[in-house]
Amino acid sequence: MNRLGVYIQVPFCASKCSFCNFSSRVEPSSAFDSYGQSLLQEIERLPESYAAQGISPGLLKYPVDTLYVGGGTPSLLGAARLGGIVQAIRKRFEVCGEAEFTLETTPGSADCDFLAQARAWGLNRLSVGAQTFDDRELRAVGRLHLAKATCDLVRMARTAGLCNISLDLIAGLPYQTETSWQHTLETAVRLEPTHISLYLFELDEKSRLGKEVLREGTRYHATAVPGEAFLADAYENGRRFLEGEGYTQYEISNFALPGFESCHNQKYWRLEPYVGIGAGAHSFDGEHRWANETDPYMYQKRFAEGLSPIAELRSLSRQEQVEEFFFLGLRQRQGVDLTQAGERWGLGPLGLWKQRIAELAAEGWLERSGPVIRLPQRAYLVSNEIFKEFIYESPHR
Repeated sequence: MNRLGVYIQVPFCASKCSFCNFSSRVEPSSAFDSYGQSLLQEIERLPESYAAQGISPGLLKYPVDTLYVGGGTPSLLGAARLGGIVQAIRKRFEVCGEAEFTLETTPGSADCDFLAQARAWGLNRLSVGAQTFDDRELRAVGRLHLAKATCDLVRMARTAGLCNISLDLIAGLPYQTETSWQHTLETAVRLEPTHISLYLFELDEKSRLGKEVLREGTRYHATAVPGEAFLADAYENGRRFLEGEGYTQYEISNFALPGFESCHNQKYWRLEPYVGIGAGAHSFDGEHRWANETDPYMYQKRFAEGLSPIAELRSLSRQEQVEEFFFLGLRQRQGVDLTQAGERWGLGPLGLWKQRIAELAAEGWLERSGPVIRLPQRAYLVSNEIFKEFIYESPHR
């Protein structure tokens, strides 16, 4: 039987990082009540909202085995608001007793009392936006916390009974050096998290820092951003270091101790169904993708006008589903199984890539073992270029 993931989006932060182009925003706490009420309304009206868009409400009957509250910084909503939202989720869905329940948080935004209350809701996994353990790098991108706050948060979480803790790290921040990056890796491992996400710093041309780099300016520490060669070395050094410390790389950006892989994120890469709730949240049922209104005020306005929050709905052809099977599934170290794909979509759509798979394997950009294909680790840094090979450009597309 299909299992469902539920994602709740809280698009608020205490500060806006200079490199960020997400839909998150800085708002006074007075904005949190109305947004929380809209989340409750969306949860309550999901069957009607889906029916109005032609989405089968049967999706809502699947047992929920992963719940993920992300953002932004969801902990800014406070324990009482978040507790009410979780209660509404449990009322709307059949949440499995063993469900993985993750909350994203930023150091300094959650105290002991908050974490204890979160444990009472059923929270069993914490994802911490550490980014770096170098204070200069944190200040350069506008983070409000210092490295010590990350260490304090991990200790408080363990005191509250949270043992499954993930840390997000970013390679390539302004002022980062080989020495400071190694310090970040070593400090992270000393905290003994069960999971580490290692992201490469990306310059978004719409972010404040991205615009400044493109115009060759000096604001936002634009001249201190490391080059591409540093990024490549930092990623490879980080990957080797984490694997040497017992963390298995199970996806291009993700490492875990055995048994602590993110079940929720695996749903995205394996094309399993999930429902997104909140401004900018995305959903997928296997054949359709849809997204809510991104702007939190327009999202709330839709409810005031009796409208669905869904702003975009797209049906995927079989060919598009197979494309996603490749460029999402190949992010995983285990790769993808062509036999399973053939059983799901038939051999016709797969045939479009038969020759290209053979060519990529011959060139060393794919590894093949029977029906299973995967990226070799040496290809991770150029994975996006390889994924482009699995987009079929039809003349009628």
